[in-house]
Amino acid sequence: MWDYRGWMAGTALTIGNFDGVHLGHRSLINVARERVGSQGTVLALTFDPPPAVVLGHADNMDRLATLDRRRTLLKEAGVDEVIICQVDEDWLGQSPSSFLEHVVLPHRPDVVIEGPDFRFGKARSGDIDTLSVFGEAHGFEVCVVPPVTAPLSDLQSAQVSSSLIRWLLKRGRLTDAQRLLGYRWRIEGEVVAGSQRGREIGCPTANLDHGDLVLPADGVYAGVAHCEAGTFSAAVSIGCKPTFEQSPRVLEAHLIGWDGSLDVYGWDLEIEFVTWLRDQARYASVRELMVQIERDLDAVRAAIPTSRV
Repeated sequence: MWDYRGWMAGTALTIGNFDGVHLGHRSLINVARERVGSQGTVLALTFDPPPAVVLGHADNMDRLATLDRRRTLLKEAGVDEVIICQVDEDWLGQSPSSFLEHVVLPHRPDVVIEGPDFRFGKARSGDIDTLSVFGEAHGFEVCVVPPVTAPLSDLQSAQVSSSLIRWLLKRGRLTDAQRLLGYRWRIEGEVVAGSQRGREIGCPTANLDHGDLVLPADGVYAGVAHCEAGTFSAAVSIGCKPTFEQSPRVLEAHLIGWDGSLDVYGWDLEIEFVTWLRDQARYASVRELMVQIERDLDAVRAAIPTSRV
């Protein structure tokens, strides 16, 4: 289709989990925009919950982004409309032809943009060839976009994928994970009550309930905290509080300059990770821990000057 200015116009559809909306996902969106032009419409169809969660695939159950965050990232990347498919076992059990008839055709695409490994339908039995044959019969084109690779800090190149980004985060390779994402990774959730150890030693922290979002490797990080009260540089600790009694892994953040109440919970907090500072360590005394915390806060201030918050 052509609009009156002579530019290509129409509807481009891309389908996927889009967890994290990384460089590979953005490549699909960029090609979709190129194919339909500024006057066309780019649709992204994604799933809630992700199929891996419904199927119980443990390796892929930790998310890089909430559904709302995914929607925001897709819009920022250039998608005009985000379509959410509610997924359950029955939905995942439909045949490839049923998927194409009931999920793809209603959006009347002129072109469907996917990577070469795109699979759909029961037992992932539909593939790019299945999609292409169906497209020929129903008047839409299929455009296959090659995978994206990006350099890592060890000078190797890696194919960008959500699973690799999760793997990197869980091993503390924050910089490499963010190279594949193309932006600073964030984690979000509600502030909940903790052990209150922080306030006892003069460094109160907000404890974050991160839900099903992936928790990075244990350690101390410099970050930027975003909440209703404002934006603050933050020292972020992830781990089991080894100096005190062992606890489940938690994420707690000290917001530098924050003067809100320490006893109000249930407010939303988003942590934007900037850099890794050090490993978790067990200290012989609370005094030694307090000295190290002061060093950590100085490191955060050096990594994130006030003018950059």
